[in-house]
Amino acid sequence: MLGRFRTFLLFLVFLVLMSAVGWFSASFWGTNPLVSLLIFGTLAGALNFVFYFYSDKIVLKSYGARLVTPQEAPRLHRIIDKVVLQSDVPKPRVAIIASPSPNAFATGRSPKHAVVAATEGIMQLLDDEELEGVLAHEISHVKNRDTLVMTIAATMAAVISFAARMMIFGRDRDVNPLVAIAVLITAPIAAILVQLAISRSREFHADHTGAKLVGKPWALASALEKLEHGARVRPMGRGSPATSSLFIVNPFRAGAMAGMFSTHPPTHERVRRLRQMRF
Repeated sequence: MLGRFRTFLLFLVFLVLMSAVGWFSASFWGTNPLVSLLIFGTLAGALNFVFYFYSDKIVLKSYGARLVTPQEAPRLHRIIDKVVLQSDVPKPRVAIIASPSPNAFATGRSPKHAVVAATEGIMQLLDDEELEGVLAHEISHVKNRDTLVMTIAATMAAVISFAARMMIFGRDRDVNPLVAIAVLITAPIAAILVQLAISRSREFHADHTGAKLVGKPWALASALEKLEHGARVRPMGRGSPATSSLFIVNPFRAGAMAGMFSTHPPTHERVRRLRQMRF
């Protein structure tokens, strides 16, 4: 129920934000505010529908992920089977991303429609116990219905940012530069902060739940240390930073500003909490 409520709340926030952008954009485009609000509100509703039913396909395609059978990826399926037996969720579909960057994520609108994806790099970098810890973390996201919430939050950040730019640069007449700067900065940051707040808390919770599920917090701690270094050395070569919150560690090389709005809590803090866990 909590997962469903968070999803509904996020849909509502997205609708309000998009409607607000539509209302304020009317003065820039010279249109009727009610017409602009209706257009943006309808667009938000349509996007909510699309991302609810097709978020997994969109994300998987953006990273070139390929669904694999147990015959094609026996090690990955074997470890996921082991984790699923200890959880209360159906087995998710399994996908592999052809990338040397070590990482993994889960997506899908519900446990019955979930997909867990792992890169070729993570399977080469981690041993079985470390990989088990990572996959338990991702299956915890599935169990807690985090995958849909995090996908919608990422989408919100991207769409609000795009809408703000369209509002400023999509017209011919001059714009007050102070207004332009305010819109260009505050709208994307507001969306990113929503994404940040959701994903950071969810990562800590999935770390704890996943480690407790397999009884090996030290294995996940070791995996996170390796993944942090590996993703820094070999960042993801495709995909959008707007979806970085889906991964277990940030897959992109972050600059100074990106670090300020990181969707992941500090790895050293996650490792510290895991090493302090007692059963």
